[in-house]
Amino acid sequence: MACSAAPNLRNLRIPIPPNISSSSSSQLFCVRCCCISSNNNNEKKKKKQQKEVKKRLSSQSSWEAKDAEGRDYLYRLGEEADNMNISVGQRHGFIDQVFVGNFLGQDSDIVFDYRHKLTRSFQYLQGDYYIAPLFLDKVVCHIVKNYISHLLNVKVPLILGIWGGKGQGKSFQTELIFQAMGVEPVIMSAGELESERAGEPGKLIRERYRTASQVVKNQGKVSCLMINDIDAGLGRFGNTQMTVNNQIVVGTLMNLSDNPTRVSVGQDWREADITNRVPIIVTGNDFSTIYAPLIRDGRMDKFYWQPNREDILNIVNRMYEKDGIARDEVVKIVDTFPNQALDFYGALRSRTYDTSILKWVDEIGGVENLGNKLIKRRKDESLPVFIPPEQTVEALLESGYSLLREQKLVMESKLSKEYMKNIED
Repeated sequence: MACSAAPNLRNLRIPIPPNISSSSSSQLFCVRCCCISSNNNNEKKKKKQQKEVKKRLSSQSSWEAKDAEGRDYLYRLGEEADNMNISVGQRHGFIDQVFVGNFLGQDSDIVFDYRHKLTRSFQYLQGDYYIAPLFLDKVVCHIVKNYISHLLNVKVPLILGIWGGKGQGKSFQTELIFQAMGVEPVIMSAGELESERAGEPGKLIRERYRTASQVVKNQGKVSCLMINDIDAGLGRFGNTQMTVNNQIVVGTLMNLSDNPTRVSVGQDWREADITNRVPIIVTGNDFSTIYAPLIRDGRMDKFYWQPNREDILNIVNRMYEKDGIARDEVVKIVDTFPNQALDFYGALRSRTYDTSILKWVDEIGGVENLGNKLIKRRKDESLPVFIPPEQTVEALLESGYSLLREQKLVMESKLSKEYMKNIED
């Protein structure tokens, strides 16, 4: 009951002893307006609040479910460093089974393909390419050995280091093998091995490794982690200094090699948190620039790739086969330009397109209208048909000699000596 006294006057209330009051509940007597009020409303509010605290969100909710250490999901989520662990929300006991789905397993994630697609499927590799048998055997053997390592009574290196001269097709041959085997790898480059934040590249490697493991577990596909040009990111050249991130990346790869099934991205360890072992493949030009304990035989199985004459002829022949170039003509081209990397013959073929492309530019209106035709055209407006040039041995040889002249100029000019005269030879 509300007091009827004026609001600008102070109401003085005194408690009525229980032996005087007829009610069992405590009551107050207002000396200003002689009214009696009860504390029943306050008691009801307290009981309601206590009841709400004890009440769960729902009978099916697992937000308040405790883990083995007595901590709930929200506590663990807030404890995560930068909240980068995508696996927490997939764990059994933290997310309701109605969202996880028993048919997919306890650690499944039905939006994995859409939320965290870091793998490569190689759909752009169209055509019949040649895979060197020696290269194929080495990569296949390494992948299979890692997937059945628990059946072998030998120590299997986790990392395969493919190294050799520039432009010899190390990454491309590996991708062709992945496509042939149906492997869906997670691919990194040397540019991701450095960051303005200390420790970020090492954590990224662990996250990508766990992602490849999740591909195996959730999608049922063979996967691996591949790092291209690792010596460009970790190698030491001349007087270059090793950064903190270089040290952490080396330490991370060494730790993965020694403990491939226990990979942390910052969260606390749990006994059930076992990562599937997936192989790691790295490419580079000179592994002598990398920290020696990382490339020791127990951690890294090394493979030097130098295609022989037969490999070069077969690869170039498949490259020129669609252009109608016979194998004996391919032999003539290879013999004319010996000691060249495989990418030289691809660049040679690309150089033959230059004249046809310039002719096509003139047909669509010249250089002045090039931007409007390429970028600002209407959706229903198509570009004029480009007719590829007819490949001949003479055109390929002419392009090859042009590339040789450019190589010679680069090696002989050395304009850096003119610009920086204090440089050492």
